Amino acid sequence: IFSIVVFGSIVNECYVNTDSQNPQLLCIFNKNESACSYGIAVGIIAFFGCIFFFVVDLYFQQISSVKDRKRAVLLDLGFSGFLSFLWFVAFCFLANQWQQTTMSKGVLQGADAARAAITFSFFSIIVWVALAVKALQRYRLGTDMSLFATDQFATDPNAAYPGYPTGSGIESTETYQSPPFTETLDTNPKGYQVPAY
Repeated sequence: IFSIVVFGSIVNECYVNTDSQNPQLLCIFNKNESACSYGIAVGIIAFFGCIFFFVVDLYFQQISSVKDRKRAVLLDLGFSGFLSFLWFVAFCFLANQWQQTTMSKGVLQGADAARAAITFSFFSIIVWVALAVKALQRYRLGTDMSLFATDQFATDPNAAYPGYPTGSGIESTETYQSPPFTETLDTNPKGYQVPAY
């Protein structure tokens, strides 16, 4: 969501006319086209990366290969760390260019969008660092069974492993129950003969 706010606000309101004689739209961040382009690019990369890793998380339990799971976790860790760095650069770059911007009538029209892009760039740093830490924790689990099977074990870490069920030691001589809603029970269906041993 933060990436949508950043690139959406830059695309919609951060290109303005500085004077009425020149119809060309200029970037609001100190008329530096690189600042707007960088903010848009990082926002779009983060948005599509979030969608990709959301899908990977949905299908993570269905990945049967340990190597493929390790690759997915390492990819998540690397991508989260890389985007944390990109958002940090975006925040510093946009804040620096906004600080050097001279205020004019055209700039004041998009000032709120510029401040929103800078603010949500900062929030994105925090979110992506948290995602990188979470991916690092998941990587450190390694081949722990909780990474591969989540619904077979109890959630309590001190709970004992559920062993085989124990019985009374006496085998039952009862036969299976008859299926429900049947009129007659035929013990030897036609065409079936009990084999003699």
